[in-house]
Amino acid sequence: MISDVVIAGAGPNGLMLACELSLAGVRPIVLERLPESSAEPRANGLVGQVVRMLDRRGLYERLSGSKEPPQPAPAYMFGALPLDLSALEDNPLFLLPVPQVRITQVLAERAVELGVEIRRGHALADLDQDDEAVTVTVMGPDGSYRIRTRYLVGADGGQSVTRKRSGIDFPGVTRDDTVSRTVHAHPPAAWVDPATGALDVPGYGVIPSFMHHRNERGVFAFAPFPGREPLVTTLELGAPGDGDGPMTLDEMRASIRRVLGVDMPLGPPTGEGPHLLRRLTGGNTRLAERFRDRRVFLVGDAAHVHSAIGGPGLNLGLQDTVNLGWKLAAEILGHAPPRLLDTYETERRPVAERVVLHTQAQSALIAPGSEVTALRELFTELLGDRNTVRRIADLMAGADIRYDMGVRDAHPLVGRWAPDLVLRTETGTVRLAEPTRTARPLLLDLTEDASLGSALPARGDQIDVVTARPRGPEAPATAMLLRPDCYVAWASDSARPDAAELDGLHAAVRRWFGL
Repeated sequence: MISDVVIAGAGPNGLMLACELSLAGVRPIVLERLPESSAEPRANGLVGQVVRMLDRRGLYERLSGSKEPPQPAPAYMFGALPLDLSALEDNPLFLLPVPQVRITQVLAERAVELGVEIRRGHALADLDQDDEAVTVTVMGPDGSYRIRTRYLVGADGGQSVTRKRSGIDFPGVTRDDTVSRTVHAHPPAAWVDPATGALDVPGYGVIPSFMHHRNERGVFAFAPFPGREPLVTTLELGAPGDGDGPMTLDEMRASIRRVLGVDMPLGPPTGEGPHLLRRLTGGNTRLAERFRDRRVFLVGDAAHVHSAIGGPGLNLGLQDTVNLGWKLAAEILGHAPPRLLDTYETERRPVAERVVLHTQAQSALIAPGSEVTALRELFTELLGDRNTVRRIADLMAGADIRYDMGVRDAHPLVGRWAPDLVLRTETGTVRLAEPTRTARPLLLDLTEDASLGSALPARGDQIDVVTARPRGPEAPATAMLLRPDCYVAWASDSARPDAAELDGLHAAVRRWFGL
């Protein structure tokens, strides 16, 4: 028996892909080498477009604990420089400060609800593919076994066995001259501003919370997350790595003294663990030569690794999975148009290149040296311009993406992510985030006679149709055809689209949904 899809890795990316496939009617098998979900503290939240994407799958409320829709952040940072977003009319940068452990837990619960089989303690060991399937060798608790699957997706991290066994190169740059240290610890309570969380360090000055603070000796950050142990972080270039022994609070205190030039007492964490006490020496910036090898695909860190500065990792990886999921399901279910799967790499690899670009740029901006200090002064001037701020915010959020939909002189929305709208329908007022939770193609009809649904071709029942009127400001279009990943495949400004526009709608339906 041949399974449809095997996913290697039950981290956030593998689990999100499993959910996307299941929503489309395909039940994958997820292999995870760890017998239990890791409790090791890792990422501290989500940054960018993915926050709204999770809202459009009904997962934001579970993660945030709030029934309110996501709200953009009034400020952020770029290369340890403050980024004032409050003046942007359509601020694209959303934050969701939830630990990765919780993100993984919520996605695993959702995957199980959707009927996904997660095999923990089962590791991908090898693979071999032919024209019809991939033979996956799995090492389980009771020995090895094989699975024949139509497709294999590697969501198994930077050391991806899937990528290595597929022979996909992973070129890039390795640095061994940086040391990053992060601990859960408490600076003196008297130093912490109760209103802002900023640290007033005697002999040094005020350091804002949740911001990377750079000087010519290194970087320091203090993050007092509500309801969690505070995080203290340093980054040094050319500093001693203190060997391979366990990280200690004394080592962290010494690192802080080198960076800030003053002593900082640190008290141990008080809450339930596990607590972070981590040293990372060096780092990698690498991008897979290709994201696909015939029947094998890569997502997340298996396809790209880069600096964590700015927090783009899960934004990039989870968006990979939303892009791939519906396309892979369409191929398996037999209604994919030709070469649909090829668009996964052509769309997502350039996005990864952009993330590599801006994380490398940010890393350059936090390096030591008087010339970097001069660059930062100039960059600070540039960040006083609203257009510059908008461009960088779009870049970091992933809101500057415009996919090639193969249409000349297309509507400005085509290829872009569908904007958030509040709609008045016959059954009540809804946000666009609600009808997109099915992960199906969606035709949003705001035209005068609301008749576009009848213009869809045969088998058009595979496309959900919502007829509505916008609530509030005028909508940016009178009609939009959305792919399941919420990117606009066709749009119109006409109150009554003419024959040429309807031909464009039919062409988009054929191109993306094979109808």
